[in-house]
Amino acid sequence: MSMQTEFLIWDEQATDQLSKYIRSGEVVAFPTETVYGLGADATNPEAVKKIFLAKGRPSDNPLIVHVSSIEQIESYVTEISPAARRLIQAFMPGPLTVVLPSNGKISDQVTAGLDTVGVRIPDHPAAQELIQKANVPIAAPSANLSGKPSPTSAIHVFQDLNGKIKAILDGGTTGVGLESTVVDCTGEKPEIIRPGGVTQMEIEEVLGYPIELATEDVSEVQPKSPGMKYTHYQPDVPLILIDGDQAFFQAQIDEYRSNGEKVGVLASEELATILNADLIHICGTVENLSTVAGQLYQSLRVFKKTEVDIILAEVFPTEG
Repeated sequence: MSMQTEFLIWDEQATDQLSKYIRSGEVVAFPTETVYGLGADATNPEAVKKIFLAKGRPSDNPLIVHVSSIEQIESYVTEISPAARRLIQAFMPGPLTVVLPSNGKISDQVTAGLDTVGVRIPDHPAAQELIQKANVPIAAPSANLSGKPSPTSAIHVFQDLNGKIKAILDGGTTGVGLESTVVDCTGEKPEIIRPGGVTQMEIEEVLGYPIELATEDVSEVQPKSPGMKYTHYQPDVPLILIDGDQAFFQAQIDEYRSNGEKVGVLASEELATILNADLIHICGTVENLSTVAGQLYQSLRVFKKTEVDIILAEVFPTEG
């Protein structure tokens, strides 16, 4: 599949054009507050098939549906539980997706044949403008080739998908830089089935009680969310997590280098400045872990352009 991909800078005329493409069954890339999305009309099965074709991704993983309001969510689900409604009111627009019972109006190509659908309201003016103008729900996974880092800029999208999609809307670099958190709200208690831009602690504060992270063997079950069944991104070279102080980290670097391997390091500003390696990329600070999450995919793309043999990555706290 090859076509001329239009590259448009975000303005009113650009979103007018992209909304027409969406309504006519085309696939376009657009910015959200998390990463760039690859969008198509979620009620049009033929349009949704083009998403999977462009990404080179299996079609048995469901897609997240992007809408512009809670009223629009209500028109595509059978019910919204009290817990789900609290989460929607607290975190939407924002990097949270809730899985709810579908009423069947969303294409089976989006839900992967499930009776549930993941929905969210993106917190990016370009995305909101596009959804409102298209006046349809937009199914949108991350706008990258399957197995590549999620894109945090329009240039990343162009590098992966030029010639494979109708248009790219350039709205600048995304803010969160990490996918939305996905919470399954169809059971007795909500359950996080994909960590992301909203933390478990933040969710528990809103609900007033602890919730669990999904631990089921997703290779044996039908996934309810993207990222549950297939490897979301796997670097071309080995990536090893290092949990230890500066001396321990440096010893690991030195050991690999003594074997003739070129070592890349992914670490916080605090640690990176006192390490010695072939390539060091700073991905944020321990004092502000959101900066680390926000730069994760961009950092991995940096290493993709280099010739390191192995990446050693700092282990960060899970809360903060």
